[in-house]
Amino acid sequence: MEEIKRNPNKKQKQDRRALIVKFALLFNLISALILPNFFAIGQENQTNLSPTEERKQLEEELKKLEEEITNYEQNINATQKEKETLANKISILKSKIKKLDLEIRQSNIMIKDLGLQINDTEGSINNTSNKIEDYKKQIADILRTIYKEDQKSYIEIFLEEDKISDFFNDLVALSTLDVKNQQILNEIKKLKIDLENQKQSLDTEKEETEKLVIQRTLQKKESQDTKTEQEQLLEVTKGKESLYQKSLQEAQAKAKEIKSRLFELSGVSNTSAPTFGEAYNIAKYAESVTGVRPAFLLAVLTQESNIGKNVGKCYLPQDPAENKRRRIMSPTRDVPHFLNICAELGRDSYKTSVSCPMSFGWGGAMGPAQFIPSTWMKYRERVTAITGKPADPWNIRDAFLAAALYLSDYGAKGQTYNGEWRAAMIYFSGSTSTKYRFYGDSVMRIATNYADDIQKIESLAANH
Repeated sequence: MEEIKRNPNKKQKQDRRALIVKFALLFNLISALILPNFFAIGQENQTNLSPTEERKQLEEELKKLEEEITNYEQNINATQKEKETLANKISILKSKIKKLDLEIRQSNIMIKDLGLQINDTEGSINNTSNKIEDYKKQIADILRTIYKEDQKSYIEIFLEEDKISDFFNDLVALSTLDVKNQQILNEIKKLKIDLENQKQSLDTEKEETEKLVIQRTLQKKESQDTKTEQEQLLEVTKGKESLYQKSLQEAQAKAKEIKSRLFELSGVSNTSAPTFGEAYNIAKYAESVTGVRPAFLLAVLTQESNIGKNVGKCYLPQDPAENKRRRIMSPTRDVPHFLNICAELGRDSYKTSVSCPMSFGWGGAMGPAQFIPSTWMKYRERVTAITGKPADPWNIRDAFLAAALYLSDYGAKGQTYNGEWRAAMIYFSGSTSTKYRFYGDSVMRIATNYADDIQKIESLAANH
């Protein structure tokens, strides 16, 4: 005690040196124990696809569903090769409906599986964020200590030390602390960014899978409607094949009825909807400009209209915060274009209906062709140049023309099956990913039916 009283700086030096050693040990512990655990969190989310028993069960169920779907597909193909009879058609439709039910279950399981992954990642992000805040506080304490030491001149520190070696040891320790401080902070921030990017990727995957559910639900409805029609026909014919064949011949003669039926479109009321014959004439006009087959264009618009009806109608909120919360329309990608489009056409931006969002992603698709504003802007000037007036996405003729231009750009102009199929896939999802192949298949099936209807209309016109 007597010695300390005579030399009070010695006590301060001892405390400072002890503090530096303590912080050095703390950083070593952080480096050795904490960071590996952080990186383990990131690696778990990146490489481990089955972190829980629940997800293992989901994967096993997916595998079984895939086998069942394959069996139904084989059964459908085999039945289609047999003679076309009423019984076979009903059998095919029943198999298709069962197959679609399995595919919808499969997609729902995929969504659930991705949801679990998203929850895991969100939990990791939250844990990482909390730990970052804790270590920020510890690092702040260290920085304050380093700052206090930095305020002393080298001469002052040198005079406080008993030995020259102590002076240099303190300098090295402080420098090491500063380097490790920056290194750890940067690595933790990088990990947090990586986890957030992963969550965004999973959100996108879930949104894509929900698109798959929508298209398969539409297909199921289509098959169920056709099955009901065929079963009613079976009831009328009392199961007799000869009466069925006679009914087919009578149905093929109903060209006038086909021509006059309404062609339903998203964003168009029944009172404004064109007849099939009128829609066909507009599609023929679009073909003269773009080379896209009318039956194919009408099939794409039918599928998009069904999707538009499925997601419903929404309106852009005037409050940007409300729009962001409800995800009606992307504020950066689409809202500025939407406001511009409405202003040009004299529409009230906040009273013009657009598609609602799914549970993930944004809504905002416009009119019969279901263009989002940013995509419409890519075709607006081309449509305007052709028609000589401002392009209107809610105008049936403009919407048909813009859709045909888009499909032509992506390979439908050659009117080959593969070219049209690929164009339909890109129209729906922006890619030809096999996970969406059913959308393309469905469009091509609708196009085949429309081609038959068009042939009947043309035959009727030729006979008159």
